[in-house]
Amino acid sequence: MQRIDLTQPKWDQSTFLGRLKHFFWVTDPRSCVVSSQQLYDAKNLIEKYKNHQEPPGTTSEQVWYARKLYESAFHPDSGELQNFCGRMSFQVPGGMLITGFMLQFYRTVPAVVFWQWVNQSFNALVNYTNRNAKSEVSSAQLGVAYVSATTSALVTALGLKSFLEKRAGSLLQRYVPFAAVAAANCINIPLMRQSELINGIVVYDENGNAVTESRLAAAKGITQVVISRIVMAAPGMTLLPLVMEKLESYSWMQRIKFLHAPFQIFACGAILTFMTPAACALFPQRCSLDVSTLERFEPEQYEKLKKVNAEGSITKVYFNKGL
Repeated sequence: MQRIDLTQPKWDQSTFLGRLKHFFWVTDPRSCVVSSQQLYDAKNLIEKYKNHQEPPGTTSEQVWYARKLYESAFHPDSGELQNFCGRMSFQVPGGMLITGFMLQFYRTVPAVVFWQWVNQSFNALVNYTNRNAKSEVSSAQLGVAYVSATTSALVTALGLKSFLEKRAGSLLQRYVPFAAVAAANCINIPLMRQSELINGIVVYDENGNAVTESRLAAAKGITQVVISRIVMAAPGMTLLPLVMEKLESYSWMQRIKFLHAPFQIFACGAILTFMTPAACALFPQRCSLDVSTLERFEPEQYEKLKKVNAEGSITKVYFNKGL
């Protein structure tokens, strides 16, 4: 059996289709119900395989499955087991429940406050879990990020709700949750990863050797993550209000109001099953930055790079953008 090169991805990550296949693989919701023992066994098999010490009779299918579990549950930078709710494999079940309830319960202030708080708590956990782990974040910074994002979501949601109640129909009011989610993402993610913006993140040459730090690389990675998260939420939170507005005009739908929430939850799940990997695949996980850009905007960091790039062979630097 030809050995699998575990330093290389299963699919070509330079193309959207290759990244889409990869993230369908990594975000498979079935992976989030695998026990911790199975996850550690998968990690152990991967480490043994890298050292040519795997048990006799190990098949390529077993190695690929172990890698799937490993990449779905362990952080790519630190190698630590991620918390259950913060894993990308939990995005579909977690996201479908919260999004479905946000879309269903938008009419009263207490419901808006509660579900926006739940959503931002979930987002904060996901953002922290999938940050660039090379950059440390203090408890105070985490607290500020969490409070700021939750506050922004509530201000947006309640402000729009109050504004639209007297000026718009019920359809526009259904879009309040999406506006709040988009606004909060623009605040939550940068604040949760603020140490990267302040101190920069380590960037590497194509062989994985650390060459310098860059705040610009952090800003690029965080911007791409913000865009991906908004795109991930957009279809479900913009299409379902149209569907529900139409369905609720029928008398038969009005008679089964107790099924409205389950319907929206499962509809969100169906959409997120595709949109979670699609949004993650928008940008390469291994993000790059031109050295010329570094020279122009971060001359001090470029000077550090020159010490290991005297011959000018390094034209791009690379980093993990996070998820």
